Amino acid sequence: MSRHYDFVVIGGGSGGIAAANRAASYGVGVVLIEGGRLGGTCVNVGCVPKKIMWNAAHLQHRLSQAWASGTHVGGNRVDWTALVSAREAYIRRLNGIYAGKLDSNGVERVEGYARFVDARTVEVNGEHISGTHVLIATGSHPVRPDVPGAELGIDSDGFFALTEQPRRVVVAGSGYIAVELAGVLRALGSEVTLLLRGERVLSGFDAMLGDELMIAMRAEGIDVITRAQTAAVERQADGLSLTLADGRKLAHFDHLIWAVGRRPNTQGLAVENAGLALSPQGHIHVDAFQSTGAPGVYAVGDVTAAPALTPVAIAAGRRLADRLFGGQPDRCLQIDLVPTVVFSHPPIGTVGLSEAQARHRHEDVKVYQARFTPLVDALAPHPGKTAMKLITAGPDELVVGCHIIGEGADEMLQGFAVAMQMGATKRDFDDTLAIHPTSAEELVTLR
Repeated sequence: MSRHYDFVVIGGGSGGIAAANRAASYGVGVVLIEGGRLGGTCVNVGCVPKKIMWNAAHLQHRLSQAWASGTHVGGNRVDWTALVSAREAYIRRLNGIYAGKLDSNGVERVEGYARFVDARTVEVNGEHISGTHVLIATGSHPVRPDVPGAELGIDSDGFFALTEQPRRVVVAGSGYIAVELAGVLRALGSEVTLLLRGERVLSGFDAMLGDELMIAMRAEGIDVITRAQTAAVERQADGLSLTLADGRKLAHFDHLIWAVGRRPNTQGLAVENAGLALSPQGHIHVDAFQSTGAPGVYAVGDVTAAPALTPVAIAAGRRLADRLFGGQPDRCLQIDLVPTVVFSHPPIGTVGLSEAQARHRHEDVKVYQARFTPLVDALAPHPGKTAMKLITAGPDELVVGCHIIGEGADEMLQGFAVAMQMGATKRDFDDTLAIHPTSAEELVTLR
């Protein structure tokens, strides 16, 4: 038995769903193949549940400082079971909303996992499904290091499966997932140790952000250990113990969370049958139009080497559908400016080039910075800091980088990203009236 569609979408995550719904809006026949819960990593074990946990942690952090403003709050303790239950109920509702949207748009759904038979045909549950166009949007998964006892730890997926709050936990990793999980757990009351293989966190970001975040994390009581490469993990009577490559030992942990990277979900796809080869990291190579090396086969999202961000996958999927079925042949995703938020404590907002990248690409670079105590922390006994950096290039001082760490950075970044997308200069920022008193006003008053 076989079926044919105009558009076959493999993967029901953010990119796949966005592409399927947009294609269906043009009246073509679309099928979406997914063996797990709709929404992919973001909805189920990523952005959405992470932000719910971050919100709870942020509230706990604020409650702990409330007395400094004359506000007295009792019972300042999180109910982990109630929080997780409410979070999962919300996610299940989102799963249903995604299913209803696909159904209302006329997208057929097939539950199962696809395997390529040839470039335009996949096999699912013993059935052949072919398409004029085929999209791979299978996402990625967390990995663990190849060290003895690694299986005793959990990954970010396992974090969202925890039914009880860890009392003492070690997080291994230096990227945004590691710092987010470490910050959430600490703000909710866990004792947290963060293991870094190098000297700093967030090495792919502007250096100011990583430096400021490490200061903040240590101030909040996170034990940040640098040059710490795990060599072995063991379970002992009093918990997990870790042996580091240099011989140091750490012990008495309830949980170890690996946050050391992710790999594309290509296992079992048999992409070689479609004439595709993978990069050494397992990514599917695509051009600016999401086209792979096989005609009629495309890929979006984390399965490619594009920034592993939900809005990137959604935008790529929708633009691909516009191009294929909406009569917009030049439609494609430009990723020169990708606004990004790291939900650390405090949060980070960043868009454009780091200072190092700007100096590598441009000769005439100017940097404007500020570091201050935000008004929300003015009465706190141990106030946090906000730091900002604007990077400009050329004689007109085009703003090519904007980096913020501090309270509200996650919400204030979006508008500045719009300005940069429109080609704002430092003069444009200077000519914009400040909103006082806010942290955001600092970005239009920097000197």
